[in-house]
Amino acid sequence: MSWHPSPDWQALTSGTGQATGGVWLTPDQQVVKRLVPGVTDPRHHAYWERQALVAESGIVAATPGLRAPACLGVERDPSGITLRMAFVPPVASTPVALAAALGRFARSPTPAPAWAARDVLRDRLTTVERRGGWSALARAGLSSAATDALWRRRDAALAVLDDLPRVPTHGDAHPVNLLGRDGDDVLATDWEQFGHGPAGFDLGYLLLAVDTPLDQLLAAHGGDLDAVRRGAVLVAAYTGLSRTAWALGQPDPNDHVERLVRLSPVVEEAVAYA
Repeated sequence: MSWHPSPDWQALTSGTGQATGGVWLTPDQQVVKRLVPGVTDPRHHAYWERQALVAESGIVAATPGLRAPACLGVERDPSGITLRMAFVPPVASTPVALAAALGRFARSPTPAPAWAARDVLRDRLTTVERRGGWSALARAGLSSAATDALWRRRDAALAVLDDLPRVPTHGDAHPVNLLGRDGDDVLATDWEQFGHGPAGFDLGYLLLAVDTPLDQLLAAHGGDLDAVRRGAVLVAAYTGLSRTAWALGQPDPNDHVERLVRLSPVVEEAVAYA
């Protein structure tokens, strides 16, 4: 018998993760996420079972800075996995507060299980290369000496990231996923890309989504500021450029284009590191 959501569940979102088949809120305030089979490599950033394994293991149930909502059940069936979590009321947090929470999480002794993501940016750039690289930027008149240099030097940039300290990462630290609070800590959803990555990885994703200057985010994040800065700048530059190149093929790419223009100093700094 095929799986179907209950008729009295309220659809929250169709989900943006590659393995997400839908998200609903039940009358008793449970969030139900349906995971559907996809990438089977446990090290790949989009490994389809990772969110369920994070919940079952409790690995980030009580971590400092960033933690997952309470897991209320994981049900497996032949066509997928149903993940039940406690509802997290959204609470507004400043970018500086989010950066501080990400820093505490990055400095936590959270282990990296065999199924944790390892090379998110490398995996993503491999996909981008297979789809034609950043050629859409040139066609739209958005390429520059800096963007061309970053694409040519992507292997060198990945080597720089490989040499940085490895730290626990959420993997998609966009404010929309950092929506709840527990004291000074953040309750985060969508742990599909949880793993270990270079220092500054999560801060780079946050930098892409907010308008707060990098220096302010760094001061709040703490840690080895040189390493965190290098990681955040390289991750933000390569991710932002890749997103913009992808968005140029979509109906309304303007937000990505405008954000890339605002991030031009970060792109220039990334060239120096690469």
